[in-house]
Amino acid sequence: MSEVKTPLLRPHAAVQEASPVAATAGTSQPARTHISPADLKRRGYSIHHWIRIDKNGNSQVLEIDKMTVMRRCHLPPRDLRLLDPLFVYPSTILGREKAIVVNLEQIRCVITAEEVLLLNSVDGYVLQYVNELKRRLRNTENGGKGLEKSISIRSHMGDLDLVSDDAMTGLQQFRTIHQGQLPSTECLPFEFRALEVALEAACTFLDCQATDLEVEAYPVLDELTSKINTINLERLRRLKSKLVILTSRVEKMRDEIEQLMDDDGDMAEMYLTEKKERVGFHIHQDDSACVGDVNSVSAPFSPCGSPTEPRMLEKTFSNSFSHRKGRNSIHGSENSCENIEQLEMLLEAYFIVIDSTLNKLISLKQYIDDTEDFINIQLFELLLTTATFVVAIYGVVAGVFGMNIEIDLFNDPKAFKWVIIIAGLSGCLIFFLFLLFFRWKGLMPLSRP
Repeated sequence: MSEVKTPLLRPHAAVQEASPVAATAGTSQPARTHISPADLKRRGYSIHHWIRIDKNGNSQVLEIDKMTVMRRCHLPPRDLRLLDPLFVYPSTILGREKAIVVNLEQIRCVITAEEVLLLNSVDGYVLQYVNELKRRLRNTENGGKGLEKSISIRSHMGDLDLVSDDAMTGLQQFRTIHQGQLPSTECLPFEFRALEVALEAACTFLDCQATDLEVEAYPVLDELTSKINTINLERLRRLKSKLVILTSRVEKMRDEIEQLMDDDGDMAEMYLTEKKERVGFHIHQDDSACVGDVNSVSAPFSPCGSPTEPRMLEKTFSNSFSHRKGRNSIHGSENSCENIEQLEMLLEAYFIVIDSTLNKLISLKQYIDDTEDFINIQLFELLLTTATFVVAIYGVVAGVFGMNIEIDLFNDPKAFKWVIIIAGLSGCLIFFLFLLFFRWKGLMPLSRP
């Protein structure tokens, strides 16, 4: 008990004596002024090239990190992960307080009330989206009347002639039914014009892929009905794998648009320009109310009973803040009942396009299934023909031994048993060899993946 124990913490004096040494040791090393890209990525500050497009159609390339984009657009990190090219996410459209996050195939961008931030890419559809958006923003006065020209997909982008006739027929019917109710392109706010071009580019990209798949698949399927070989069956397998992947992407985009149309709150959240103007109006009105309240304060009757000037200002601003808070709550209730027909009609137009693309893929899948059923029937007939050939061997043996010829084999009592056994084994061997030949040719089994 008398022995002195080593303290767990050093004395305060020792710490003070050691600190100058540590400081000296720290200052002896050169200051690190350069941060490597690896350090930036580890810290989550990876720099990307962004294309910025403003309301006037002017574009510029920016080199900014994720934190800057988050502060600039008031977005959480999980929303920016949707735009990261290193990750693969399904099609998503998110409406936030001051931005719209769009992830539609190759188009990954952040849309605000004043600008569009798009990840720089060498993809042709991304560059086409940039050029088309700039063209529409610069030529809004020549954009035509009504959504008829706005959603006339053939007339806007370079290779949109590949859009299917079914999609264009659906759009024509949609315009006929809703004639006079469609919003004009000039009436659309900036964020909806940018969203419209993104939807148009994504729908066109998927429809072009579906058309290319149709052009490639139908000749192969027609050839399989007349000639079954290994090469055509392998091509059919690859085409069906592509079809399954493309169908899932189209279904996800269709479900995303449909879910957005069914939620009035999400659509109301995407009116960024209107929300910005309303907030600015309320702030200006509240500031005017504050100045009016301060100027309307009368002089106190008694210096002893009147509050001091700082207390009066505090009370005035407190009342103004309460007034603003109540007005914002009223605005929140009105926002849920906001007129969202403009955005809903825009989404419904492209819902028709993506739905026609999905119907096209479903029809192609049904055609592939019918072709597979036809091939399976042909293979089953081939197996039946082979089995009939094997059974016919017994008829040949019976015919040979049925001839009226005297041979010594008829005098052996065990000859009949050996003839039956040898003929049966020979037939099974021949049938098995046929199966091996069919499998070697790649004709069996033909199962659906």
